[in-house]
Amino acid sequence: MVTLQLRQISVPPGHRVLFYEVGWSEFEAILAELGEHRASRVAYLDQTLEIRMPLPEHEKAKVIIGDLLKILLDELEIDWEPFGSTTFKRQDMMAGIEPDDCFYIQNAARMIGRESLDLTVDPPPDLAIEIDVTSKTQLSAYQVLGVPEIWRYKNRRLQVYVLQSGKYVESATSPTFPDFPVIEEISRFLEMARLSGTSQALRAFRRWVRDRGN
Repeated sequence: MVTLQLRQISVPPGHRVLFYEVGWSEFEAILAELGEHRASRVAYLDQTLEIRMPLPEHEKAKVIIGDLLKILLDELEIDWEPFGSTTFKRQDMMAGIEPDDCFYIQNAARMIGRESLDLTVDPPPDLAIEIDVTSKTQLSAYQVLGVPEIWRYKNRRLQVYVLQSGKYVESATSPTFPDFPVIEEISRFLEMARLSGTSQALRAFRRWVRDRGN
């Protein structure tokens, strides 16, 4: 048997590496060795571990979508708590995931001031953001942990997935914002950010939300 250390493995941006038959204690040890301050993301389900390295444009899209979401929440005066790329995991479900970004919205009040999580008692995030999710492991881990809504951005288009009867179903609307065409508008303002600049797009989005509410 050949044993490699993580420092001997390099994952190029935009790629991923899979490890099979990884026990829970090994998963925990790998998380500890990787540390918290890193660009890579991990997903774990049924002893399969995925480590992926996002591309720079993925990171930019993640930040902009998160900013657009926060503008929408604030303008609608909906409370929220951000948890970023926190590692969500449950040993009894043999599942773990690190979203590109995530938010507590319906459960925001429960999570105020929380600095550590225990998913055996705490709820999963209400909404997770993923950029170019291509791995079945990632969506499956979200499904097992019970994350109710995922915003997935791929090919310059936003997709909304809603957990129904234990499986994700693509939805034409966001249950968090049933009265707003978030799929079309988030996609539109992301394209504006790409062509005209992020600051201009964010300001224009805020004006659009306010005008729609008047």
